[in-house]
Amino acid sequence: MSPLRRLAPLLLSALCAWHPAALADTVTMAFGEKIPPFCFPETDSGIEVEILREALAFRGHTMKPHYYPFARIPVAFKAGDVDAAMTDLGEDMEKWGAYYGDPAVFYDNVFISLKERRLVIKTPDDLQGLTVISFAGASKRYPEWLDAVKKAGHYFEQNDQALQVLTLDRGRYDIVLSDRNIFRYFTQQLKLNKSFHPKPVVEQSFVKFNPMDYRAIFRDKKVRDDYNAGLKNLKDSGRFNAIYQKYLGEASHP
Repeated sequence: MSPLRRLAPLLLSALCAWHPAALADTVTMAFGEKIPPFCFPETDSGIEVEILREALAFRGHTMKPHYYPFARIPVAFKAGDVDAAMTDLGEDMEKWGAYYGDPAVFYDNVFISLKERRLVIKTPDDLQGLTVISFAGASKRYPEWLDAVKKAGHYFEQNDQALQVLTLDRGRYDIVLSDRNIFRYFTQQLKLNKSFHPKPVVEQSFVKFNPMDYRAIFRDKKVRDDYNAGLKNLKDSGRFNAIYQKYLGEASHP
């Protein structure tokens, strides 16, 4: 065998070692366990799961989702149980070694009340005397709105957001704080049960929408950079909107 032929496998190995995909690996990532249409743990699918998976795959990373109750997502990251997480849940995670990615999925949180109640929420004072049920971690993200409600003992968090729809409809709480798409999704799912006939509701925005509130976090800076590149590719190619349309039947609103 000629010297050149003997060197060929070594040269090929060296080239592979320098290829970005060869350096990529599995990225374990924490997601919420009950937030459809963004995450469906039983099928490893959903808007958020698919976007983050495909963004990481752009440079050869394989994403492995791990599902937790919403409040435990940052806990899992801080404990080193995962390499990345879908959200910081309103807590600054840089001190825990997190690198923030570009915003991908946008949660449009609103106050929701029964139309028949005719409630108008424009300032935090308008929540005085009202009971509020919300997703886990909302009080950390919106303290200026929820601190007084919490101190009064009128604030409750519920990880199972289907129960938010039911308890509001039955008048057990005055206000639901939820992403509008998640609330609508669970309402439609509950309507599949012919005995559930939801009362009309009103959605009221209370803060200026800020996409920077919802960013994935990564333990490795290079993985974060690879994710950002993949996310840009998804948006430039139209695939990003296609994923949204698959689940919601409408384009995204970055």
